[in-house]
Amino acid sequence: MSSYAIETSQLTKDYGDGRGCHGVTLSVREGEAFGFLGPNGAGKSTIVKMLTGLIKPTSGKAQIYGHASGTIEARRRLGYLPELFRYPDWLTGEEVLAFHAKLCELDRITAKRRIRQLLDEVGIGSRGRDRLKGYSKGMQQRLGLACALLGDPAILFLDEPASALDPVGRHEVRELLARLRGQGKTIFLNSHLLEDVEQLCDKVALLNNGRVLAEGKLSEVIRSQSIRRLHVSGYTPLAAERIRQMLGISIAVTLSETGDGTAWLELELENDEQIGLVNYLLIELGLTLYEVGKVQSRLDEWFRQAVTGLEHRGERR
Repeated sequence: MSSYAIETSQLTKDYGDGRGCHGVTLSVREGEAFGFLGPNGAGKSTIVKMLTGLIKPTSGKAQIYGHASGTIEARRRLGYLPELFRYPDWLTGEEVLAFHAKLCELDRITAKRRIRQLLDEVGIGSRGRDRLKGYSKGMQQRLGLACALLGDPAILFLDEPASALDPVGRHEVRELLARLRGQGKTIFLNSHLLEDVEQLCDKVALLNNGRVLAEGKLSEVIRSQSIRRLHVSGYTPLAAERIRQMLGISIAVTLSETGDGTAWLELELENDEQIGLVNYLLIELGLTLYEVGKVQSRLDEWFRQAVTGLEHRGERR
């Protein structure tokens, strides 16, 4: 069996109108969480549909654990949650899962156990006995995730799995996906919620107009863990230059618009211990440190910089 859970080589889908994707080559190792990013209309869903065997490529190839996408061997290893899905609203959550259990050819005992387990894991619980017409969008999203997990797949393809959830629900789904990754599941995640991608994924790729612009480990794409933001008073250009000389690091300075001498300093530090040295230097230079914080997200900044100035076909009218 291939060490790669997902592999594509020059994968192309030509719809004849400039859409689709062109020459996409990706590799995702078993047990990795892979974030697939891009503007609307970039071609992300087209690629996922080829990987899951829902549509055939014009050229190139895609493999799931060494098996051609779309084959029975490949489909047995995956679960899929599409961005847009709809279940009959006269069914209960349990009935929807029971129907999918038959599609997965689960025996009755296994199906009953898995349904009960997944309803609890995704946060539906006893409401699995309610009809779907009473479900919110978030509840339906949770049910879709349970359906994707029902066959205990090795790979999960998730297209905007938390888009309809409130912040609490997003956190719960993120925790569930983190547990699944810890169990060795491979996760292929399409999401516009870059915070979720940043907290969950090991690798990311950025797609625009059907072509991959960048791909790599998340730690290489962003280095948010080393960026600290300090709010100081009494700032002068001499202070920034002194810190640069002492630590040999770059500093980005944002002066307060009030002109009161306060400023925000962004420094790329090697470790938290350097914060103490920076504070010592600030005191020595007569500055006061009001607060210091870790920059929480840089993935959105990287995303914006990568696509700024480019045409996005999803914006066409």
